[in-house]
Amino acid sequence: MAFYIFIAPWLLGFITLVLLPLIGGLILSFTNYDGLNWSPLGDSALNTIKFKGFDNYTRIFEDADAMWSLRRVFIWTGLNTPLWLIISFVIAYLLHQRIRGRGIFRTIFYLPSIIPIVAIATIGSQLFHQRFGLINQFMDIFIDGFSVNWLIDYAMISITSMAVWTGIGNGMIIFLAGFQGIPDSLEEAAIVDGANRWQRFWRITVPLMTPLIFYQLLLSLVTALQYVSLPLLMAPSGSNAGVLSAAPQRNVYLFMIHAFVQGFGRQRLGYSLALTWFLVIIIVVFTVILFRTAPLWVHYENED
Repeated sequence: MAFYIFIAPWLLGFITLVLLPLIGGLILSFTNYDGLNWSPLGDSALNTIKFKGFDNYTRIFEDADAMWSLRRVFIWTGLNTPLWLIISFVIAYLLHQRIRGRGIFRTIFYLPSIIPIVAIATIGSQLFHQRFGLINQFMDIFIDGFSVNWLIDYAMISITSMAVWTGIGNGMIIFLAGFQGIPDSLEEAAIVDGANRWQRFWRITVPLMTPLIFYQLLLSLVTALQYVSLPLLMAPSGSNAGVLSAAPQRNVYLFMIHAFVQGFGRQRLGYSLALTWFLVIIIVVFTVILFRTAPLWVHYENED
């Protein structure tokens, strides 16, 4: 009985804040729900909600903006995921070595991860602004009249760099924990056998880190595919519409941004929920592929 009493707060929160909204969102994704055409009090004047079957889902393939945003989020994921993984791994490996002041360096690299996302967007806007940005002003010292509209012409690269920078700290901490878990005896045995640093890295360190690389890869894929905040905050709007209807310019018009605009900007919440569940299906497919291919490259210390 005590067990159920202890888990009751979590279970109640999970049911009311996670499970029921998920089920409700799935049901509403098959309707023309717009946020105002359904009343739980039974008011017939407001209850104009209708079941549309799979119309919202088939509409995704006919929606040019949805297909465009899907392609852009795949490009975004293809840029962010490997960059974040490699840079986090390399920094963690370097800061695992016995170097002077490594505690200070670890703190410095972790700090961006705890800065609020709005502050990160403000910093990015100040760096990449065409007229007053620090990057353009610095380059103007060497190239007279240097002026690049980073957030328009190179929006994907600019915002990707900020997204990677903010996430390096979290990835570094997890990889550091993995490096510290590798037994020193394996390194010492390899040294006795005549292995150099490069051979020890590829034959011992990397194989033993593959479970964490797999975890980080899965986490970064899920995060990148549903990313929305920095492009929405940093990239200039491509329209003069209201705040909720305005979307960033096309280079960084990601899939969840399209779902946000459809739901809260144009009051097509049923269609927005269908877009969201469509993305869930894509994430599940990628997750299954990763788990299916994991035995080919993920190694565990206790394997025969």
